[in-house]
Amino acid sequence: MTLLTLEPISRIANSPNYKWWVYCAVAVGMFTSVMDQSGTNIALPAIADYFDADIPTVQWVTLSYILATSALFMPAGRLSDIVGRKYVFMGGLAMFAIAAAIGGSSTSFPLLVMAKILQGVASAGIGANGMAMVAEIFPERERGKALGFYMTIIGVGVIMGPVVGGFLVDMLGWRAVFFAVVPMGVFALLAAALVLRTGKRQATVARPSTGFDWGGAGLSSAALVAFLLSLTNAHKLGWSSPAIIGGFLLAFALIGAFVWWEKRSPDPMLDLRYFESGAFSMGVAARFFSFLGSSSVFFLMPFFLVQGLLYSPSKAGLFMVPSAIGMAVMGPVSGRLSDKFGTRWLSVGGMGISTIAFVIFSRLSIDASAAHVLLGMTLQGIGMGMFSSPNTSSVMSSLDKENYGIASAFLNTTRTSANLSGVALATSIVTITMATMGFEPSLSAVSAGGGDGVRIAFVTGLSRAFLLSGIFVFLSSAISVVRRSG
Repeated sequence: MTLLTLEPISRIANSPNYKWWVYCAVAVGMFTSVMDQSGTNIALPAIADYFDADIPTVQWVTLSYILATSALFMPAGRLSDIVGRKYVFMGGLAMFAIAAAIGGSSTSFPLLVMAKILQGVASAGIGANGMAMVAEIFPERERGKALGFYMTIIGVGVIMGPVVGGFLVDMLGWRAVFFAVVPMGVFALLAAALVLRTGKRQATVARPSTGFDWGGAGLSSAALVAFLLSLTNAHKLGWSSPAIIGGFLLAFALIGAFVWWEKRSPDPMLDLRYFESGAFSMGVAARFFSFLGSSSVFFLMPFFLVQGLLYSPSKAGLFMVPSAIGMAVMGPVSGRLSDKFGTRWLSVGGMGISTIAFVIFSRLSIDASAAHVLLGMTLQGIGMGMFSSPNTSSVMSSLDKENYGIASAFLNTTRTSANLSGVALATSIVTITMATMGFEPSLSAVSAGGGDGVRIAFVTGLSRAFLLSGIFVFLSSAISVVRRSG
């Protein structure tokens, strides 16, 4: 590398505003990952039509991605603490772009799912490090603000995904959603290579390490896969099915083995002493219930808008925007406020607002007005944005900086596991409701032109699913009230 090339890199690394350079580099990578996933969701109906797949089958485009990410977040976080966050982050970006190209070129549905699995693996490397790098590069007095701006990345990505994805699907087909990610991923990779340094804060280990905890990584990944596969197939095979019961028993056995192993490992992947902190354990619990409830909106609302209200994909995408705007705006605001006034009551208030949103969603019908949907989406986004930054700040502040990699990964594992569980539960409620009303117990029946009867059955199930989601976010608010400090 020539001196001409090194000089601007050196200026960036020594800049008094270096923390903002890091934020921008992380933002590009995280934006690419989030926008791709939210854009893929809006393309699911088109993907289902192209491959002649029913909705429970096509949901594996989303579920396989989340499953792979959930299983590998903690191993990726621990690996980054050992070999460096920059390298794991960049490796994730490179794999993400390659997998997007494979997905866009897929000629069969299994190959498309495989591409999404690879993207999920890559997303674990990206997501396990993005939050940690932002949290540690900003001083403690600005941590809430920094995490608030991190939420802005997520919000803007969620905004642009459905809008851009809907436009691309209408104009060029679903493959364009994948191909558009490739140049973005390459740009994000170059930004990370130029900006992120390999010094103490972003690449080296802040504490001695005896090596990577392969046993903990294997047991935690296997436990998550067994649990999430059982949960997502329960509505299809039946909750009393021997395969489902056996899957849950296997998952709990693996969780027990993981706890046993981590207590005896000389360098555990997840130090179980973290849970002795009330701020950590209660904050994680509140986070889990918040995403367990909120996930149903982003998966089921596109189907309600396209199949229930008969909107086009591009128009349906626009209805997802208010929620994302609420997250993008409220994230930094609540983050700044939490730096000054503490995190507890902002977390409580955010989930309280989300609870109101789900009450509104539970009143949806096939005659619902645009204003009805938009009001609920706006309140849901504001509530999540108001909750997420203070909640994350309270959890991260309970640990030392050298633990930020695995802590960030564990928080993301909590989020993705809750998202997948929430989607599975909501789907089960909808299909069970449809079956009790005399219709095929599958979401695919909604897109098969079954008339108003099946649409009414679908929306009835949707309302019940959203009511349960409201109970979950209310529980998150209640846990935030009683947790310690902040």
